[in-house]
Amino acid sequence: MDERLQNHARILAHYSVAAQTREVITVDAPSAAEPLVVAVQEALLRAGAYPVVRMVPEACGTNFFAHGRGHHFDEVNPLEKATVRHVDGLIRIMAATNTRALSAVDPRKQARWSRATRPLRQQLLKKKWVLTLHPTAAYAQDADMSTAAFTDFVYAACLADQPDPVRAWRDQARKQQKLIRQLAAADQVRIVGPATDLTLSVKGRTFINSCGKHNLPCGEVFTGPWEQSAEGHIAYDYPVVHAGREISGIQLVFRRGKVVEATAEKNADFLQQMLDMDPGARRLGELGIGTHYGIKQFIKNILFDEKIGGTVHLALGQSYAETGGRNRSALHWDMIKDLRRGGALYLDGKLWQKDGVFVKGTGI
Repeated sequence: MDERLQNHARILAHYSVAAQTREVITVDAPSAAEPLVVAVQEALLRAGAYPVVRMVPEACGTNFFAHGRGHHFDEVNPLEKATVRHVDGLIRIMAATNTRALSAVDPRKQARWSRATRPLRQQLLKKKWVLTLHPTAAYAQDADMSTAAFTDFVYAACLADQPDPVRAWRDQARKQQKLIRQLAAADQVRIVGPATDLTLSVKGRTFINSCGKHNLPCGEVFTGPWEQSAEGHIAYDYPVVHAGREISGIQLVFRRGKVVEATAEKNADFLQQMLDMDPGARRLGELGIGTHYGIKQFIKNILFDEKIGGTVHLALGQSYAETGGRNRSALHWDMIKDLRRGGALYLDGKLWQKDGVFVKGTGI
């Protein structure tokens, strides 16, 4: 077996969720992730935990939206509620064989399901959890790579190719903490780039050091900006893949923290439907700064793309409570701005990053 696969599993079990004896850890994954699921189960057993494997065929997702009745989209079944109450941690593995499988689903059903499951998602956020990806041919095609090259890319991004991957993630965390100390003293963040000039306030908000505990790969620092502070406009450089659809050419205008204009070159109607999901969907729930300089290319997968060193991402919708963010929404939708070619970040008017590179003294 590929040693990198074993390392991937060990990171998830021993570092990301730090499984302990007799803890109940669920492992949720589609069938295509079987090699990683088996390795994760072994790692959890060796840690003394109780692994609960829930491996579901990918077609069940499309069946749910195609054949579900009204109560399926508006209610969560009792067994799932009980699982969330009693579980100690969750490992979720993505492994799509068709990344557009949900593209024909009625977005209103998706919005209803998102609203219904929001309370459970909030409960899970208080537990130990991690999201990762097992390489498949479908992801490789989206990334314009061979499956072998994409597999190498995934393991390198997860640091699973390192002699001591846990130590490597801890080193990354130390670097990011230096950035957080500078951000913690700031009030105003200004994002400048092609067709972009957006200002927002982060005063008093908490920045989170995201270093492989909840996302793998990881490499970002993020917070919840003040909900009424965003002013200006932004043009996103990359398409967004959300709920099985690709939305490209997105441009947003903010006034007093709210999206007042929104356009897209592709799937603009879907963009509007998501913005109209609830009142919080038009406000920012997250500002994230990518710090993983080992991830250099866009692959149409937000788990990797939002971590690209030299980019920022702004999420519409739900804030993470630990940041101090107060926005509430059934939506959490990340959109990426690449600052590596003609972009800049300013903290309280002072240049902090230029063309994706932090200025001298920031620690990265």
